[in-house]
Amino acid sequence: MRFLVLALTATLLQAAPGGEWDRFRGPNGSGVSADTGIPAQFGPDKNVVWKTALPEGNSSPVFGRNAIFLTGFEGQKLYTLALDRKSGRVLWPRGRAHSRGHLREPNNPASPSAATDGVNVFTFFQDFGLLAYGPDGNELWRRELGPFNNPMGLGASPLYVNGKVIQVCDSETESFILAVDAKSGKTVWRKERPFSLRGFSTPILWQPPEGGLQLLLAGSYELKAYDVESGDIVWYVRSLTWQLKPTPVMDEDTIYVLGWAGAADLGQQEDVPPFEEILAQVDADGDNKLSPAEAGKVIRDAEKTFDSLDLDLSGWMEERDWEHHRRKKSVVNAVQAIKLGGQGDMTESAIRWRYYKTLPNVPSPLLFGDVLYLVKDGGIVTALDKKTGEVTKQGRLRDAMDRYFASPVAADGKVFMASETGVVSVLNPGPQWDVVQVNDMGEEIWATPVITDGRLYLRTKSALYCFDE
Repeated sequence: MRFLVLALTATLLQAAPGGEWDRFRGPNGSGVSADTGIPAQFGPDKNVVWKTALPEGNSSPVFGRNAIFLTGFEGQKLYTLALDRKSGRVLWPRGRAHSRGHLREPNNPASPSAATDGVNVFTFFQDFGLLAYGPDGNELWRRELGPFNNPMGLGASPLYVNGKVIQVCDSETESFILAVDAKSGKTVWRKERPFSLRGFSTPILWQPPEGGLQLLLAGSYELKAYDVESGDIVWYVRSLTWQLKPTPVMDEDTIYVLGWAGAADLGQQEDVPPFEEILAQVDADGDNKLSPAEAGKVIRDAEKTFDSLDLDLSGWMEERDWEHHRRKKSVVNAVQAIKLGGQGDMTESAIRWRYYKTLPNVPSPLLFGDVLYLVKDGGIVTALDKKTGEVTKQGRLRDAMDRYFASPVAADGKVFMASETGVVSVLNPGPQWDVVQVNDMGEEIWATPVITDGRLYLRTKSALYCFDE
């Protein structure tokens, strides 16, 4: 393994400074850095400070005081790696065997990013669970979780907050959110999420004026605000689509939630009767569940697609399965501006605006200044006024009309959007954005870029690059 020979003795790590890129997508998942001097021109042979070979993985780097932490996989091993922050040299790799099965591409066993308190690193692998390592690579604790019933694979990254590591595990069945003690790995609280499935969105944090830090999680059908200390639900909004991949962004009083899922575009909604009515119509044997043949009488092509309807793979469509089917047929894909705060169900009063068209599937939105940016497959970029949701400009990245999995990031008056084929477009931001530079890395990019230390970091399929002017 080519990267193992680079391993060096670790140096002691100090606590990460405030505002660090210490979680997926940096400060509170915003993708925005206050750093300046970020190069607009870069490439495999241009403005490269260092390049480090890595095992394959889709996770983005996170930064402690002196180390960069990443995850990867090679063969049947899952890796957590620490790199020297200044030179990119590998300080240590730690590997674990895995064998839980195949994930649908482009998801892979090392998709979630790590989290750090600046000294220690916390990683989540859906093929294992949570792992914690100290500054010299010593294992602090482990929490085996799963296996998970999610055909797409999990994608939510862990968070470190207030001495706890928080992990979302949304799956077709037995979904939950877990908070463990960062020192011991012992459970602080765990909350079941019975109507959540296929979870990929990483939470963000909000501090209400009255106090009490809240964790905001976009999942199936609902945005929920959990109290960080107790795990109790403080408020929620029932207006989301059924499958959430992007991480929300927020400003001082509004959270912007993007969700796109199959067969949920505006105009595709259906009025599906309650389960009791369906049983009365087609449950001839009176067993209070539907066989594939019975479901086929009320759902088109149900016998062909029954595995997607039968969430727990019991061979029957039961009440929970039907309720998910019913909800999926009623929700709509949208970007939504939602007022922060409240108590209980805030659905009726919290929605400020919605936008329904040209929605990304995977990339998170970017809020930079007063503009909300979206980038979807085909290189279609949409700029929305954050106050009204009105489109100020929509256009294509003509040199990067590819698929997009990495989320956009911004700093120093520049917006960076990386396509799957490794073409990174640099935009001059604003309501009437324009492209100022196009850089071709010559290799696939799935990981979201990082901006910190006045530098740009890009993870390609085989390496991590550090760029500086």
